[in-house]
Amino acid sequence: MSKRTIAVVVAAIIVVLDQVTKAWAVAVASSEPITIIDGWFQILVTRNPGASFSQFTDAGQFIGLIAIGIVIGIVVLVDRVPSNLDAGALGLILGGAAGNLIDRIVRGDGFLDGAVVDWFDPSFFPTFNVADSAITVGTIVLLLSAFLTHDRT
Repeated sequence: MSKRTIAVVVAAIIVVLDQVTKAWAVAVASSEPITIIDGWFQILVTRNPGASFSQFTDAGQFIGLIAIGIVIGIVVLVDRVPSNLDAGALGLILGGAAGNLIDRIVRGDGFLDGAVVDWFDPSFFPTFNVADSAITVGTIVLLLSAFLTHDRT
């Protein structure tokens, strides 16, 4: 299987999981949060028009354009990565970027002005979603891979 195929398959799985879980969370927890573990974790639907941790709330369109660039860049460059693990990690980032980009496209009235649906709310960390998790895990895997496989000559 080519590295591009690996990345696209991983990305497609992430996009489906992300969009299905967002639709589910909106359907079951839009009116009020659902406590799973009291004081630690709840399902709380929030909408974030900005970047991670609700930064840059007025820059949603710019963030959407950056996401488009990331998606295109990963698809173009994924065949150049040294391993299938790196391709899978890029697939996680690609899927996460695409999942949140879909929200910006379909959950607003204008061009890229939709807000990203976040729903996983641990009490000790900002609310996030599957796409955010995939981006984070993919980035960590890429960094670890680069660190552990770097030629130290």
